[in-house]
Amino acid sequence: MTGIDLVRCPGLAAVPYAYGATVPAGARLVFLAGACPLDGDGRTVHVGDVAGQAGAAVANLRAVLAAVGAQLTDVVSTRVLVATTRRADLGTAWDVVSGAFGAHDVPSTLLGVTVLGWPGQLVEVEAVALVPG
Repeated sequence: MTGIDLVRCPGLAAVPYAYGATVPAGARLVFLAGACPLDGDGRTVHVGDVAGQAGAAVANLRAVLAAVGAQLTDVVSTRVLVATTRRADLGTAWDVVSGAFGAHDVPSTLLGVTVLGWPGQLVEVEAVALVPG
């Protein structure tokens, strides 16, 4: 990792993510807009498929990170938005996103929302990342 310190809290519930994260003084951060499940032409992909859209959002997140010289292990925190009222859909999106991060279990918020901005969009992933170097 690149100087990110994931914060654990032994007295709190065991959860599948860190409770917080710190970065070194003077670190350069990048605040990413929500990664959406859009193709290169701006069309929503995997309409009706939470897992497919979560995977596409992560792929687009990776592309933006690469554009600033970063990768998923440089992410400090995420927010995962899912247009649903079903906990199962939240779990599906979470499994895809957290699976992409693997052992780098950054602090994250998972939210069910009423609607997202693009037609047919079910998932969006926001992130803050440390820019290496």
